[in-house]
Amino acid sequence: MKIDLSGKVAVVTGGSGQLGRTIVRTLAHCGADVAVHYLRNTGKAEELCGELIEMGVRAVAVQADVTTLDSVLLMKDIINKTLGAPDIIVDNAVIQYTWKTVLEQDIEDFESQFRSCVLQNVHMAKAFIPAMVKKGCGRMIAINTTMSMLTEPKWGAYVAGKRGMDGLLRVLAKEVGSFGITVNQIAPGWTISDLDRDAGTEKQPEYDKNVPLCRRGTDQELANVVSFLASDLGSYITGAFIPVCGGIVMPAI
Repeated sequence: MKIDLSGKVAVVTGGSGQLGRTIVRTLAHCGADVAVHYLRNTGKAEELCGELIEMGVRAVAVQADVTTLDSVLLMKDIINKTLGAPDIIVDNAVIQYTWKTVLEQDIEDFESQFRSCVLQNVHMAKAFIPAMVKKGCGRMIAINTTMSMLTEPKWGAYVAGKRGMDGLLRVLAKEVGSFGITVNQIAPGWTISDLDRDAGTEKQPEYDKNVPLCRRGTDQELANVVSFLASDLGSYITGAFIPVCGGIVMPAI
């Protein structure tokens, strides 16, 4: 059994970032053409597109502010003209900020997380799902987090944004399911990326001891689940919240 995304077009928001670039490469290895979204990192996005083209797929780097609908609609026009209407959406971008207690956190940080977690998904849905409805199929995959279940101190703004995103996407899954479109979320734990590999910080004993599998997950393990959900193998899964975290959280029935 093989994950085959040949002939499919994917767009990955935050595609030039640490987790995003592994998702992009993995979708391309499965045969998908990929639009690599970025906000500021033009060089990394274009370098990544060069890698994909050498792999034999089509790729385009596209700048947009995913918290603004007009910017997302402009991105859609560029992708449609260069690659065609996307079959797969991966919403991975997030705004970074300094974490503080709820009482200390700036109101602007709560607003930024709402824009980046909730409105990003609204904008991407409004821009790209209508074409999926016409096709009668499509995949929307959003990157959530195990933090939305763990709810530790100083995580307030991030958890609020991600929990809002969860509710939105569960509703959306019910609204578009009759058109053959699936909507799912992946919730990674504290994931190893190239930043850790470069710094030698893959092992985190205090964290690892609380993980049933006794280690942190990798960006590749996250990307593998994205590719599965994007493929025909995931055709009957929708509305799911799937932790990829070694068991540090276990959603109950």
